[in-house]
Amino acid sequence: MTQETAPRERTFFGQPPVLANLFGVELWERFSFYGMQGILLIYLYYSAADGGLGLSEQTATSIVGAYGGSVYLATILGAWVADRLLGPERVLFLSAVLVMAGHISLAALPGLTGVTVGLILIAIGSGGVKATATSLVGGLYDEHDERRDAGFSLFYLGINLGALVGPLLTGLLQKNWGFHAGFALAAVGMAIGLIQYTMGRKRLTGAARVVPNPLPPQRRLPVALLVAAAAALVLVLALTGVLQAGALSNVVIVLSIAAAVTYFVVILRSHRITDVERRRVYAFIPLFVASAVFWSLYQQQFTVVTIYSDQRLDRDLFGWEMPVSWVQSINPVFIIVLSGVFAALWTRLGPRQPGTPIKFAAGTAIMGVAFLLFLPLAGGGPNSAPLLALAGILLVFTVAELLLSPVGLSLSTKLAPAVFHTQMVALFFLSVALGTAASGTLAKYYSEDHETAYFGILGLVAIVIGAALALAARPISRLMSGVR
Repeated sequence: MTQETAPRERTFFGQPPVLANLFGVELWERFSFYGMQGILLIYLYYSAADGGLGLSEQTATSIVGAYGGSVYLATILGAWVADRLLGPERVLFLSAVLVMAGHISLAALPGLTGVTVGLILIAIGSGGVKATATSLVGGLYDEHDERRDAGFSLFYLGINLGALVGPLLTGLLQKNWGFHAGFALAAVGMAIGLIQYTMGRKRLTGAARVVPNPLPPQRRLPVALLVAAAAALVLVLALTGVLQAGALSNVVIVLSIAAAVTYFVVILRSHRITDVERRRVYAFIPLFVASAVFWSLYQQQFTVVTIYSDQRLDRDLFGWEMPVSWVQSINPVFIIVLSGVFAALWTRLGPRQPGTPIKFAAGTAIMGVAFLLFLPLAGGGPNSAPLLALAGILLVFTVAELLLSPVGLSLSTKLAPAVFHTQMVALFFLSVALGTAASGTLAKYYSEDHETAYFGILGLVAIVIGAALALAARPISRLMSGVR
């Protein structure tokens, strides 16, 4: 008599099968997000004869900076809706729908109408995806499941694959068939992600569909009225000309600073946190500042570096001119290659690895060094900067990113008081929002005639801030009270 064997459970590379759906929706969301962003800035400032809108470079970089900052501000909104109204799974699905609708708007609606509607929808949608996707992946594993780290590694591989391929394909379509074809491809990519995700939605159960802290029914109408009033105010300011496109990045900077200060004050003045927790929040303040400085330079990949790639970079490849957006795919290649190297390095060093303040300091300073590396290329004129040189600079960008970005979100959870866990995560996203918006404002001061001053000053400021943080690392570590 033969013993029947139980059927083997289907897996996704050894992981829970539903990870395939989350992997796919994130891959295609990043494909559409970075694919669109790779051609967005040049669409805004290219002349109408070249298929663009003919805005000034200063206005275009302000719009891109404000949009990028708004994505991270929207993560707070997405997290709130998931926690209080709909639950994370529904927010992820609806957010992906908004992203697709935004790309369709960019592809189908003419002029600034398409830009306005499209970027608002994409910002809110991408913020919702960011706020929920990672937590949903974490929910697939219990605390003792040894597959967790490998699952997250696979998930982040999907992110970087999307970021790599998106600009390559949208840029190719933009070059051959125009900007709206590129935007349409981004919409198609998000549609593919949505279709495959929808096929596996029913397998996301349990906490994925639970609303952790439901908003009482009696408070829903006041909240809805408040949201409607805020939206109406923004619309009135835009229609009356008070809220001008050239000032949008400044508006997002002010909103990010105001929200961050409010969060810090509320947390530090709370009677529900212990003295140790309060010291840890104080320790997070200089790290918040360093993070904002880092992102204000790093996110210039989508503002200044795009202009630089368009006007100063020699993009000739054996007689064929490479699309501008292809430069945006260089960083994801380095991330895919180096992320494993850094993970192995920290694992090998173990307790001997540098603490978080030193990693933050090094990331900020190295980002400044990356800007100084533009100086030997300054003043060379159109098409004078070698592609290999820019690739080397972006390699330094990536090293700086891997020193600061992966540990930032983790640090915010480690330093968070028990009763303000979500708010501390929101604070980290606010540092990214602040830096991203600042990248748009700073880009207004870039011009080919002032490259030496622009790259030199910003690079030195970042190095000085990184050095100051390194000098303060010991007292900051003491305030962190045992958290590394």
